[in-house]
Amino acid sequence: MSDARSGVLVVSGTGTGVGKTVVTAAIAALARAAGRHVAVVKPAQTGVRSDDPANSDIPDVDTVTRLSGVTDTHELARFPDPLSPEAAARVAGLPPLDLAAAAEYVAKLATERDLVIVEGAGGLLVRYDRAGSTLADLAVALDAPVLVVVAAGLGTLNHTVLTCEALSARGLACAGVVVGSWPREPGLAERENLADLPVAAGAPLAGLLPEGAGALPPHEFLAVARANLAPHLGGGRPA
Repeated sequence: MSDARSGVLVVSGTGTGVGKTVVTAAIAALARAAGRHVAVVKPAQTGVRSDDPANSDIPDVDTVTRLSGVTDTHELARFPDPLSPEAAARVAGLPPLDLAAAAEYVAKLATERDLVIVEGAGGLLVRYDRAGSTLADLAVALDAPVLVVVAAGLGTLNHTVLTCEALSARGLACAGVVVGSWPREPGLAERENLADLPVAAGAPLAGLLPEGAGALPPHEFLAVARANLAPHLGGGRPA
């Protein structure tokens, strides 16, 4: 397994709500604590409304900063509706994210930082523009490994296989799978999935963050990240 603590690391998920932002913050927190110059890039943020903050999501980069202390964050496009980036741009009457320009932006950042973490929107193959460009295309352009954040319970094995097969078909390296929200009281399916996820992914289980980790204060969050992520992500979780 290659070391994902330098260069560019793309963080994707098997879908929405699996904990990508908290995992991104955990890796960023560990890199910052190790003295690395780390930047976090959100190519396209959806569901954030400046006209109605009460009915708006908190920007992912703000969550990363709150949890990790990393302020070198970059949001390249923002759309108000909680849709795929392509649909959100279309509904808002705004131009979609230019993925080629995003790749150039991230590549330049990587020449000036020790680590650049790129957090996608939704799953790996969510569309960013009418041409069907995806986060996988961005990872190919950057020749970057992809960390896959997964759910803990029933259904996650199928979603994980589909995502990792899509990575493999594009010649992309999987940096492992991380369970984004491990329940306080896991059931049989969750417990068995710990053994089955590496088989489904064809890549190591690189960690699991406990449910509610995103609500912790920064010093506690760092300790949780260190205890629950694998060494190649900056943590100390045994293989």
